[in-house]
Formats: sequence, C-alpha cells, structure tokens
Amino acid sequence: MTLAALFFYGFASVCVASAFMVIAARNPVHSVLFLILAFVNAAGLFILAGAEFLAMILVVVYVGAVAVLFLFVVMMLDVDFAELRRGSLTYLPVGALVGVVLLVELVLALGSWVVTGGVTRNLAAPTPPLATLTNTEALGLVLYTRYVYFFQIAGIVLLVAMIGAIVLTLRHKPKVKRQIVADQVRRTKASAIEVRQVRPGQGL
Repeated sequence: MTLAALFFYGFASVCVASAFMVIAARNPVHSVLFLILAFVNAAGLFILAGAEFLAMILVVVYVGAVAVLFLFVVMMLDVDFAELRRGSLTYLPVGALVGVVLLVELVLALGSWVVTGGVTRNLAAPTPPLATLTNTEALGLVLYTRYVYFFQIAGIVLLVAMIGAIVLTLRHKPKVKRQIVADQVRRTKASAIEVRQVRPGQGL
C-alpha cells in the first residue's frame, strides 16, 4: 500500500465516522464539532485529488465561517431541543420511506457503475483550453461560463434554506418589547401626541 492510499483510507474513514456522529450525537454542540472534523478530512481528500483550491475553500469558508457560525448560534440560542424532538416520532414513517428510496437509488447507481481503463487517464488530462490554466482559474472559468445558471440556482437554494432556518429558530419571548417598524411608520399626530390639560399647582 502506497503512502497516498494510506492517507486516503485514513481521511475517508475519519470523514465517514465523523459524518455519522453528526447525526448520532445527542448534544448539538458535539454535532457541530464533528461536522468541522468531517470538513477537515474532506479537505484532505481534496488535496489528495489535486484540488487544492477546493480544499482551502472548504477549510476557510465552511470550517472558518459556516461551522463556527453554527456553533455560536447553537450555543447562544435558547432552543428547547427536547420540545423539538417531542413530535419527531410522527415523522418516522415518512423519514424511513425517504431513506429506503435513497438507499435503493444508491444501490442501483453503484450496481450500474462501470469503470473502464481509460477513464482515469481522461479525468487526469484537462481539456485543451484549460490545460494551461491553474486549478483556480479553470474552476472559475467553468463555473461562470458553462455552469453559471446552475451556480446561481444553487445560491438561491442556499439563500432559501438560510431564511427557512432563521424563521424556524426565531421565537419571540412574550415579556420582551420588540420594535415594530410598520407601527412606527403608521404613526399619526393623534396617536403619537396626547394633549392633557394640567391645572395650575397640579402634576400629571
């Protein structure tokens, strides 16, 4: 076994184990920490594949920003996770059905996957317009020309997911006064000012 294969199996094993612990850990903070570990090992796999730009993006953006943001949000929000899990059993049949469908699709995809001898050589050899470019330049050229619409659609999907996560976790406490901009804009002179007649020698 070569050194590259040893590193590949090491990174892949830790990545799969940490990904499983993300969904198996009971503490959400531990889940985020396991997610960071999965990102770091996935970055190691990208480096072994020769995609150093994707590895740095994975570490800098996802580990340095997204995962740490998730960690701080989970630690700072007063979310009652026991209340959230209370109705999870009602969705168990639907979740099991979706899981079975995904498992069947994976089995069918892997069963029909055929690798010929020239595939690896074709993947390693870049196309002539991209042969003289670096990985970063080639990736940017492909993303913003050939797949620009798919790239924008992926950004919209992530934006909708972010808004949905904010809406689901936003809870208003009843005793906390909040600013309502619409009510402030609709203020009139009659509702904002109260004129009271104060007699001499008397206070309000």
